[in-house]
Amino acid sequence: MTDYLFYLLLGSAAGAIIAAIGLGLVITYQGSGVVNFAHGAAATWVAFVYADLRDGAYPLPVPGLPARITFGGAWEGDVGFAWAMVLTVATAAALGALVHLLVFRPLRRAPALAKVVASVGLVIVITSLVDRRFADRSSIRVDPILPREPVSITDELSVPRDGLWLAAIVIVIAVVLFALSRWTRVGLATRAAAENEKGAQLLGYSPDRLASLSFVLAGVVTGVVAVLASPMIQLSSGVFTFGYLVPGIGAALIGRFRHVGPTVISGMVIGMVQSSFTKLQIDLPWFPEYGAKEGLPFLVIIVAMVLLGERLPERGSVDLWRLPTVPPARLRLAALAAPTVLAVVGLFVLGPLWRGAIMTTVIATVTALSFVVLTGFAGQTSLAQMAFAGIAGFALSRLATGWGVPFPVAPILAAALAGVFGLLVGLPALRLRGTNLAIVTLAGGVAIAEFVFKNPEYVGDASTGGAQIPNPELFGWDLGLVLGSNSSRPVFGVFLVVVAVLVALAVSNLRRSASGRRVLAIRSNERAAASVGISVARTKMATFTCSAAIAGIAGCLVGYRFGAVSEVSFGMVASLTALAVAYLGGITSVSGAVTAGVMATSGVAFFAMGEVMGAFGTWQAFIGGVLLIVTTIQYPQGIAGALRARVIAGRTPRPRRRRRLVPAA
Repeated sequence: MTDYLFYLLLGSAAGAIIAAIGLGLVITYQGSGVVNFAHGAAATWVAFVYADLRDGAYPLPVPGLPARITFGGAWEGDVGFAWAMVLTVATAAALGALVHLLVFRPLRRAPALAKVVASVGLVIVITSLVDRRFADRSSIRVDPILPREPVSITDELSVPRDGLWLAAIVIVIAVVLFALSRWTRVGLATRAAAENEKGAQLLGYSPDRLASLSFVLAGVVTGVVAVLASPMIQLSSGVFTFGYLVPGIGAALIGRFRHVGPTVISGMVIGMVQSSFTKLQIDLPWFPEYGAKEGLPFLVIIVAMVLLGERLPERGSVDLWRLPTVPPARLRLAALAAPTVLAVVGLFVLGPLWRGAIMTTVIATVTALSFVVLTGFAGQTSLAQMAFAGIAGFALSRLATGWGVPFPVAPILAAALAGVFGLLVGLPALRLRGTNLAIVTLAGGVAIAEFVFKNPEYVGDASTGGAQIPNPELFGWDLGLVLGSNSSRPVFGVFLVVVAVLVALAVSNLRRSASGRRVLAIRSNERAAASVGISVARTKMATFTCSAAIAGIAGCLVGYRFGAVSEVSFGMVASLTALAVAYLGGITSVSGAVTAGVMATSGVAFFAMGEVMGAFGTWQAFIGGVLLIVTTIQYPQGIAGALRARVIAGRTPRPRRRRRLVPAA
């Protein structure tokens, strides 16, 4: 029993981090109505800024700093704890204010999907900036800040006291936040705006200022805790971005994104129970070695959604933007033939590097088509599409290599299995939508990635490059990318193009079919659709299954291209990037999916950028994130939708101005 108590107390640091992130999410949601998925990424940036201030070079000539002057006049070395904390807190506050001013203030009246996509773009932008700015410090250790000497709980039990100190600090912060929300004018105004935003305006309070203040306060709270916790963990670009974000969302859900106390208690409990799983893995042979820690927040989120209600607390905002318009599906031969011919000609005429960019574009187009079906047609949000693609990729390896299932039966079965997983993860869509559904699918994607993709039993030995996949063969003809000394065969690219065209035709036909009209009816108004006899549950589940199966096809294509699949290709970063690119291109049409494929990472557009501008191509993730945010704000229908709207506007004749007849005097 003492051993279990040791692991529980050892998890106090992780619980404090989870509770702090949950608090930040609650503060942000109460002030602005935004569930900021980039909250963990912002905390990561703040922690790296502190680490760099303690051991970096900044042009900050502040008197009294214990640093030395270098040739360029820059201050190099440790600036000291006090100055580092002051500058770090200022950075956290400025970052929170900028995020609200530049991103979420323009989206104040936007639907939930637009805010989710914008926060995904922020994740990409901040993560890419961390990787670029701190490239030589991608994984560093920070000197201790809190006391670390062991404290004796009993004669047989002693634990490091820094985790306990951190937990105590988070509890104090929670008490202060509770007092501010209950007994200060700003706190009462923020709570009033959360209940009725229009009423707060009538009382003279600016919702924009309250929202900006909430972003600043949330950034400072989580940033300070992230800095204090950084010596206890291996600081990396993804540790707060994804590792603690999903548990933090689970804690905030227990607190209904409103209450401080339940959020902090839930975060502490999640972190401590996750720590105890380490002991259970040692004592219980049947206890899962992979995915248990990540599966717990997923379970907490599901239970919270079921027991505490189907929705986050609503805010009194009005004049919401509509979802992007779904254009009519007109299948034109020229529109289909032009990109197909260009891709095939490029595969045979251009060199190997361009050939690889075209292949990336084609696979990204298939991935984007899965978002077109689910998000564009059905209005549902999924942050786990690449997890479904990974399920199909690893299943393809097992079917083709382990069981000898031939092509094309193996990829069809693998895509069907991905559809089953999509059905299971999509079950909460029967009660949830918008941000709630995005939270569930995010947690489900993380659980799948940790339980399956990091388990050697499913993915094979990492030293072999992942789970191996043989070349596709049809009627004795090898369609693989690599054959003997030929390492970049155009025939494989043609195979990819054929598959993409077939999937695009299927999606286009779905849009025009009776099933597609039922999906669009549910997207528009679920109650009205049910009143005319449409089964909302059956249609939603069919849409999730179809979308996951298309993502599974993309996962199989990735496996065939590289001859193996690994977790790197199907992690949460890949899922978020795929959604970002799909929304950027245009998430409601097949042409938007093609545009997304062209603009995908390592696709044709970014490869051309790299060719023209040299090292500029290394910023492709950052540029993609910025373009995603700008597109979300300026063009809710994506690039393809904006171009389509301009073409339609250009074809519409302007009404003639009637001459005004002046009566004779």
